[in-house]
Amino acid sequence: MAKGKLILICQSGGEFITKDDGTLSYEGSEANAVNINHETLFDGLKLTLAEMFNLDQNTIYIKYFLPGNRRNLITLRNDKDLKRMIDYHGNSVTADIFVNGKDGFDHDAYKVHMSRGSGVKLAETVNHIPGPLAPASPNVSNLKNVACDAKTSPDAAAAADKDAESSSPGQTDTASPVSSGHCADHDCDYQPQLGANSDIRQSSVGLDMSDSPADTVKKRRRAASWMIDAHGPTSVAVSYNEMNRRKQKKNNQGDDILVVIDDLEHSGDIAGVPNDLDNSSRVALPGGGLPENLVASGKDCITGVGQDFISVREFREALQKYAIAHRFVYKLKKNDSNRASGKCIEEGCSWSILASWVPASQSFRIKKFNDSHTCGGESWKNALPAKKLLVSVIKDKLRDSPHHKPREIAKSISQDLGIQLKYTQVRRGIEGAREQLQGSYKESYNRLPWFCKKLVETNAGSFVKLETSEEKILQRLFVSFLSCVESFQNVCRPILFLNATSLRSKYQESLLTATAVDADDGFFPVAFGIVDSENDDNWHWFLEQLKSAISTSLPLTLVSDREKGLEKFVHEVFENAYHGYSIHHLLESFKRNLKGPFQGEGRGVLPGKLLAAAHAVRPGGFKRITEEIRQISSIAFDWVMHIEQEHWTCLSFKGERYNYIVQNVAEPYGKLMEEIRESTIMQKIEALVYMISQLIDSRQMESSTWATRLTPSKEERIQEATLDANCLRVFISSDILFEVHDDSTHVVDIQNWDCTCLEWKASGLPCRHAIAAFSCSGKCVYDFCSQYFTSESYRSIYSKSINPIPGIGSPTEKEDGNEKVLPPVPRSPNQLKERSKMDDPDRRTVTCSKCKEPGHNKASCKATL
Repeated sequence: MAKGKLILICQSGGEFITKDDGTLSYEGSEANAVNINHETLFDGLKLTLAEMFNLDQNTIYIKYFLPGNRRNLITLRNDKDLKRMIDYHGNSVTADIFVNGKDGFDHDAYKVHMSRGSGVKLAETVNHIPGPLAPASPNVSNLKNVACDAKTSPDAAAAADKDAESSSPGQTDTASPVSSGHCADHDCDYQPQLGANSDIRQSSVGLDMSDSPADTVKKRRRAASWMIDAHGPTSVAVSYNEMNRRKQKKNNQGDDILVVIDDLEHSGDIAGVPNDLDNSSRVALPGGGLPENLVASGKDCITGVGQDFISVREFREALQKYAIAHRFVYKLKKNDSNRASGKCIEEGCSWSILASWVPASQSFRIKKFNDSHTCGGESWKNALPAKKLLVSVIKDKLRDSPHHKPREIAKSISQDLGIQLKYTQVRRGIEGAREQLQGSYKESYNRLPWFCKKLVETNAGSFVKLETSEEKILQRLFVSFLSCVESFQNVCRPILFLNATSLRSKYQESLLTATAVDADDGFFPVAFGIVDSENDDNWHWFLEQLKSAISTSLPLTLVSDREKGLEKFVHEVFENAYHGYSIHHLLESFKRNLKGPFQGEGRGVLPGKLLAAAHAVRPGGFKRITEEIRQISSIAFDWVMHIEQEHWTCLSFKGERYNYIVQNVAEPYGKLMEEIRESTIMQKIEALVYMISQLIDSRQMESSTWATRLTPSKEERIQEATLDANCLRVFISSDILFEVHDDSTHVVDIQNWDCTCLEWKASGLPCRHAIAAFSCSGKCVYDFCSQYFTSESYRSIYSKSINPIPGIGSPTEKEDGNEKVLPPVPRSPNQLKERSKMDDPDRRTVTCSKCKEPGHNKASCKATL
């Protein structure tokens, strides 16, 4: 790939056929080519492909293969993914991508985006044949002149096309597409000729590739240009309250009252018009529809008598924008497909307009227009924006800043349009808009039975179980992919971390997870569940499903937050299992409960002392460290001694060693749920599946370049121990026993993989004393390392990918709608408060400094002293 350039062979509309060797053949598709580089933005590529294949840019998804892998697809979701794909194909000239989505492209959105530049340009359309492909692309920097010349001279256009086809890769510019504008040389308007409207050739092709068309989650990160975020473009539905509506209906006796924008059912959304219309009659939202642009562009939407529109709908839309720009409210006295007449809503104001259908010209024409107001702008003071206006305004605000809060949106609308909105109006509108754009959150639960069926079809042998109440209300869902289960059973250490994370839903569901640890101490998801609430019954059910999914001859070590109280359920379900307390949560609880006074080294060293106590392998070492804690704080000492040692210390814990892992295992799940908190239940499940799939694929690719026998982190530990071993003295007692001297004397038994320092047996890696003994006996240190930590084991864990589930993000086929599932009933704030107290029994109690009683502070103290 020369100078970071890559030609994408873009295919869409084909069908995948599975071959005998497990790969897929993509047949019957259309193929086009585009040039990209590291400056290309994902948004620009997405819009270009959407326009090329006439797809809705809001539903489009793009997938590709890793080099040499024709079984597993990688999804492009943002700029980072796009740059990573370019890096993966660093030695390639071309890369195949597969594009899908719903039909129907928004040309106005495309023009808005391309005017900002995207770093994408079309190459010559190709008939793709497996094998090397020579890149060919027109020079995009010449598109302006080509467009102008084509308008003035057909011969010039033909010559330009010929020049474009003869361009070589070395001559191809990587400039962004040309924006529309005016050419002074020819006195004409030009438009950039990109995508499906370009003079490109298309053909049906057959590809020997593999693909499973799965939709990605409708979460989009904000890029340099506008795009849809995980929260989605958001609209607000605000209208007159019922009392005002009734009064207006009575006072006007059937007149259609328009408050800034007509809200009739037949008027539809504000939309663009065909490209063959004159600019004077276009009423599409400009420049992404930002309020300031909306106001500026609306001033000239109505020009006067004789102006033509293609329909009454277009006339209404133009009139709506005109009223916004000039800040007045009107009503339509006549409003049908043949005639529309309006006047200012203020009684006695002279402003009026009349337009009607002209059969001869097949247009809707303004016949009368009085543009002067005598009301002094009184109609605007009490104006309330109707639903469709707020939809367009707030959508684009969230595109620019996806995490806008309702109060921020209300303030911005007040500044831009001079309209005051209540928080509740904006909030309800946001909910309605997300339902409009993402589908109903509530209706999304009906797709859960379909998801369970499809998961088993695409990933045979996987474990999935859905439970609902008699009223069809969701209670529990369990998911575990067969590839993850087999990797855990065959290669991973028998350790599972149990965590719960809020699903960030208004129905207050919880996400339960079981996570293993790979050979490089990375987290490896094994199973997840969605439950209506985190409680004892649901945890017990989740552990039962987990047991049915996994089977191992080794006793499991299950680790959880001590405050969850899962020890009882762990031993009930897994009879021979060991239960440990999460060190991360112990540290957090320890910090919360630290109270003064502190002596000696002070409070700051106490968390480190707690970790040292956890890692102590001898009783004397544990006693010495806890005594140091007691000298700093007797309260901290009492807290440490209160925690059962058999569940967290190396000294007393009998299961697999885990307490060196201090990270929050649930953090990736929590971050993901926060990012897509406004998405539907199915989109959140899709995001989880995508996260697991991408984790497997990326680590599979990363580990393929490792040259060491151990994983990087373990190799680093061996190298550090080897340096320490160089200064040790070794005395040979026998072929298998060695006496090693440093500050003290230790005996190494290489036959039993043991050292009296106890580090070798605890960690699975030889200690410095053992490495010194190997040096004397001429043995290889890697032959005495646990197989759990080898690079080969790591690659085996991530060798089996998850097959994509077609249509998980948005249905691509007819689904069985007979089985309904309802969302859980939200709990009351009091129930949540009680649950919070149960979850954290050690939480520090507030003590009043006035009466010295617990449970309140001095501000709320009612005691009389």
